Amino acid sequence: MPRSKPLPAASLHVVLALLDGELHGYALMRRVDELSGGAVRMGPGTLYGTLNRLVEGGLIEETTDRSPRTDNERRRYYDLTPNGRAVAIERAQAVEPQQRVKAASAASRSRRLRASIVTAIR
Repeated sequence: MPRSKPLPAASLHVVLALLDGELHGYALMRRVDELSGGAVRMGPGTLYGTLNRLVEGGLIEETTDRSPRTDNERRRYYDLTPNGRAVAIERAQAVEPQQRVKAASAASRSRRLRASIVTAIR
């Protein structure tokens, strides 16, 4: 599969959050927060602007009317299109090695910090 063009950070977070399936706006904000470990907190303006761009780009679609809803009628639901799913999977595979490098780096910093604290206490 040819590589797709890079996604802006907000778009990347949204498509990765939708890999698990359809979500409404507020649930998307919570899922992005959860997946990022609290590092990314999208406000409504960023989220809905991003959703509109992703819909226009054909990566996601609004699915509100796809099935009957028992919750608040004002909620809009979104899901990945087949192309959006392919892009999200490609990005997830690229992000995963970067996350492992960051985690290893953080663990190394943590070990060094503990060692310096132990040394300072002695």
